[in-house]
Amino acid sequence: QVQLVESGGGLVQAGGSLRLSCAASGRTFSSSAMGWFRQAPGKEREFVAAISWGGGRTFYADSVKGRFTISRDNAKNALYLQMNSLKPEDTAVYYCAARKGIVVVTTPAQYDYWGQGTQVTVSS
Repeated sequence: QVQLVESGGGLVQAGGSLRLSCAASGRTFSSSAMGWFRQAPGKEREFVAAISWGGGRTFYADSVKGRFTISRDNAKNALYLQMNSLKPEDTAVYYCAARKGIVVVTTPAQYDYWGQGTQVTVSS
């Protein structure tokens, strides 16, 4: 069992930066592939970034590649998402997710645990 709590969201101007954090509890965190997803009003939840259990492999949606960086600190049971050069279209609720397996996937349905989400709003 893994419990996830996101923080770090807020209001930022276009071109600005935010760093999201996800605090995890549970004995299986270090062996779980993790991901960030987002959901804008009226849209489906979409993949943003994912990271392998050891942090050696990362994957990004094309829309955020080169602007966002996912990382994790297993010693602190923490997952991060550094977001730079933010655009209005990045506005959404951002969710941290974990899966029971170590294989990194990008489909929301394949993740087993979810946080409550944190709002990110980018003004133009």
